[in-house]
Amino acid sequence: MQPTATVLVYSDDSNTREQVRLATGRRPAPDVPVVEFLECATPAAVLKELDRGGIDVCVLDGEAVPMGGMGLCRQIKDEVFECPPVLLLIGRPQDAWLATWSRAESAVTLPVEPVEFAAALAALLREKKALNA
Repeated sequence: MQPTATVLVYSDDSNTREQVRLATGRRPAPDVPVVEFLECATPAAVLKELDRGGIDVCVLDGEAVPMGGMGLCRQIKDEVFECPPVLLLIGRPQDAWLATWSRAESAVTLPVEPVEFAAALAALLREKKALNA
């Protein structure tokens, strides 16, 4: 049985969540595990899933409403013990400084560009694997 990685995807927009799933495919790169998605449409659902544990990477939509992924990222970095790495989806490249403020490990712009997104997600999964080794 192959190992899997659990990726939590937060967005109030089902189209954005679908873009993330399609850009990732079964796995974002050949040297990382097959990905299983856990989709959340509300900040409360994200916090509930993080409390359960088992999340390898969080993908948070910075443009989500009522709470954007940047604020949620900063909150979980403060409140969740051993918070998983975060890949932030930002509206424009100029928002990269906000991603840094939120303490996200990585950021890509919306709409999701599949090659860029897959590379960023794979890098976070590799880092997580290296830390756990």
